[in-house]
Amino acid sequence: MELWFSEHQTPDLSLGLRLRRTLHREHTRFQELLVVDSEAFGRVLCLDGTIQVTERDEFFYHEMLVHLPLMAHPDPRRVLVIGGGDGGSLREICRHEVVEAAVQVEIDPAVMAASRAYLPTLAVGFDDPRVDVRVADGIAFVREHREAFDVIICDSTDPVGPAQGLFEADFYRSCRTALRPGGILAVQSESPLVNADVVRRVALGMNAAFGQSHLALGPMPTYPSGLWSYTLATAAGDPRRPLPSRPLPERLRYYTRDIHAASFLLPPFVEEILAPATEP
Repeated sequence: MELWFSEHQTPDLSLGLRLRRTLHREHTRFQELLVVDSEAFGRVLCLDGTIQVTERDEFFYHEMLVHLPLMAHPDPRRVLVIGGGDGGSLREICRHEVVEAAVQVEIDPAVMAASRAYLPTLAVGFDDPRVDVRVADGIAFVREHREAFDVIICDSTDPVGPAQGLFEADFYRSCRTALRPGGILAVQSESPLVNADVVRRVALGMNAAFGQSHLALGPMPTYPSGLWSYTLATAAGDPRRPLPSRPLPERLRYYTRDIHAASFLLPPFVEEILAPATEP
């Protein structure tokens, strides 16, 4: 008898994974958490039936979300991660020797515990001495800090439930206040193929907060459509090209300086999605 996990990614689209076994399942205070071992993608962490991370393809997402802003900032000493309970973003941040402090704010401690237990290649980030983990509401945390961080990375789930406020202009305004001069905000902004409304909403909100935003594209095989977006904003400078002065971390599997620059070159259908956010 075969065991399968199916994620209904849209009303008309599903992704199925054949499983070896179920490793963990619980109802946390906030969501249903599931960890399974799949044949094609290794161990998989799911929240409310939605794939958050798999061992095989997580590097696409985490390398793009983290290295785009850190390679564009001249001196990213203090970095804040909102969400990212699997630890993958922390792992990538800690590849940068210039980082002195990486603060993670995760609302659900059960996600971090599950990653430590079942996803050690991601959870390794939690063990770096520069990491400070806070169990708290990321929206409230950002609101309470002023000019405290050089880079803020929003590694959120989809815009439903507790994460919905992370896709609003008010949150982006709070992030701008929490950033030091020249700071960069980077968020995951969903798929332009199946979440065009979210992509547009993020661009509008970040433009309202920062006066500009820039969208990058990259592959993400187990996320809806396989094409994912990341939106960056800063009140000064242009994050679309990595700085020559920033050393490239070793042992990366996807991100390169050339991919950094190329990821911001958008096809016409994405430009059409963003048009309402850029028109005067």
